[in-house]
Amino acid sequence: MLSSARRWRPVAALVSLVTVIPLSVILAALAVPDGAVWAHLQNHLLPELLRNTFWLVLGVGSGVLLVGMPLAWLTALYEFPGRRFFNWALMLPLAMPAYVMAFSQLGLFDFTGPLQSWLRAATGDSSWVPSLRSTGGVALVMTLAFYPYVYLLARNAFASMGRRALEVGQSFGLSRVKGFWHVALPMARPWIIGGVTLALMETLADFGTVAIFNYDTFTSAIYKAWFSLFSLPAAKQLASLLVLMVFVLVWLEQRARGRRAYTQTGRAAPLPRLRLTGWQRWAATLWAGLVLLLAFVLPFGQLLWWAWQLAAEEFNADLLGYALRSVALSLMAAVAVAVVALALAYAQRRDPHPATRLLAKLATLGYAVPGTVLAVGVFVPVAWLDNLLLGWFGGALGPDVTAIFKGTLLVMLLAYVARFLAVGHSAIDSAMGRITRSQEEAARNLGYAGWGLLRHVHLPLLKGSLFTAVLMVFVDVMKEMPITLMTRPFDWDTLAVRVFSFTTEGQWEHAALPAVAIVLAGLVPVILLSRQKDHA
Repeated sequence: MLSSARRWRPVAALVSLVTVIPLSVILAALAVPDGAVWAHLQNHLLPELLRNTFWLVLGVGSGVLLVGMPLAWLTALYEFPGRRFFNWALMLPLAMPAYVMAFSQLGLFDFTGPLQSWLRAATGDSSWVPSLRSTGGVALVMTLAFYPYVYLLARNAFASMGRRALEVGQSFGLSRVKGFWHVALPMARPWIIGGVTLALMETLADFGTVAIFNYDTFTSAIYKAWFSLFSLPAAKQLASLLVLMVFVLVWLEQRARGRRAYTQTGRAAPLPRLRLTGWQRWAATLWAGLVLLLAFVLPFGQLLWWAWQLAAEEFNADLLGYALRSVALSLMAAVAVAVVALALAYAQRRDPHPATRLLAKLATLGYAVPGTVLAVGVFVPVAWLDNLLLGWFGGALGPDVTAIFKGTLLVMLLAYVARFLAVGHSAIDSAMGRITRSQEEAARNLGYAGWGLLRHVHLPLLKGSLFTAVLMVFVDVMKEMPITLMTRPFDWDTLAVRVFSFTTEGQWEHAALPAVAIVLAGLVPVILLSRQKDHA
C-alpha cells in the first residue's frame, strides 16, 4: 500500500515544476547579477519604482480596509434599508478588472469627462476638482476595484461570530462600539488581514491600471524593459525584486496571523440582526449605496454608454474574432488547469505525506506571483529549450525556422496553469476532502482500484467542483492581461489585449465594447458566489 501511494508523489513533483521552474529562473537573477543592468536600474528606475510602489501599497491597503471592513460589519450584523440587496451587490466590482475600472473612471472624472464639463458649464471653473491622474487617484481606483476581498472575508467572519462577540463585550460592561474594537475586531483579524493581503497582492500584480495612468511600478517597468528596451536581463532583475516583495508580503501576512485559530463550537442558531433606527439606518444605506455607485454602477454605466454610441461601428467580425479567441483560450486554460489540479489533489489524496503536501504548496504558489513575472519566468526556459533544439535539428527544419515553442499557445497555457492552478486546486481539493474513506473502501470491495477508482468514484462526486474550477479559471483568463500581452503569438489579440491597445492610445470609447464583454463574463462567478453566501 505504501509503495502504491508513493507512486503518486512524482505526479505532484511534476506538477510543481510548472511553477517552480519559472520562479527559480527569476530568483536566479539575484544570484548572478549583471553589474551594468543593476547600475542602470539604480540610477534611473529603482528610486521612482520603490517610491511609487510604497505609496500605492500604503494607499490601497488603507483604502480597502476603510471601505471593506465597515461595509462588512454593517451587512453582517445590522438591518437597514436595502441590506439584502447590498449584501451581494457590493461584490459586483469583482466582475470588473481594475484596468477597466481605471479608464472608465478617467472617462467620468477627468478634465474632459461629464462631471468637470458640467461644473465648467455651471460655474465656469472645475480646477478645484482633485486630479484623478495622481498617486491618490490610482490608489482610489484600485481601492474601489479590490475592496470586495476585504468585504467578503470580513463579512463571513463577522456573520459567524460578530453578534456573539458584542454580547461577550456587553457582559463585561462594554458598549457596542467598544465591543467591536476590543472583541469582534481582534477575533476577525485573521480574515481581515487575509483580505488586505489579497488586495495588496493584486496591487503589486496589476499592470493594466498603472499603464493607463502612466504610473510606473515594477509590473509596467518589467514590460517596458522587455518590449521597449529589448532587455530581457533587466526584466529578469526587476521581476526578481517584485517576487521578493510578494514573498515578504506573504510572510508578513503569515506572521500577523501567527497560530491563531478561531472556531465556533456547536451549531447554534444564527442570532437576529440588530436594527438600526433613525438617521443611522439611512446613513448605512447612503454609505453602501455611494460605494456601489462609485465602484460599479457609474463605471459600468459609462462603459455601456460608450458601447451603445459605437455599437454600429465597432460590433463587427473583428470584435467577434477577438471574443472567440478569448473564449477559446480561456476554455483551453480552464480545462488544462482543472486537469492538472485534479491530478495534484488526487496525488495528495493517495499520498498524504508531508513531502507531497509541500509539493502541492509549491505548485499553487503562482497565484501570488504577478503575471508579468510568470511571463518572463516561462519565456526564459522556453527560449533556452528552443535554442537547444534548433542547435540539434535546425538543419533539418530549414533556415527560416527561428523558433519552435516561442510565440505559441503552449507558452501561454503554461503561464496560465502556473498562475491560476491555486484557483482550480482550492475548489477540487476541498471537495476531495469531503469524500470519505468509507466510500473508497466500498468501491474497492466492488473491484475498483487505481484509475478505475478515480473514474467511477471520485470524478462523479467531483463534478460540481470541477465545474466551479473551470468557471473560475475561465473568467480569470478572460480578464488576465499581462501574460496574454507578453506571451501571445504574433497578431493573436484577445479582448483584454484590444482593451490595452485602445487605452494606451486614449481611445476609451473604442475599448468599451470588449470591456463590457469581459465584465459580463466576470459577472457569472460573482453571482454564483453571492448565491452560495448569506441569503438572509
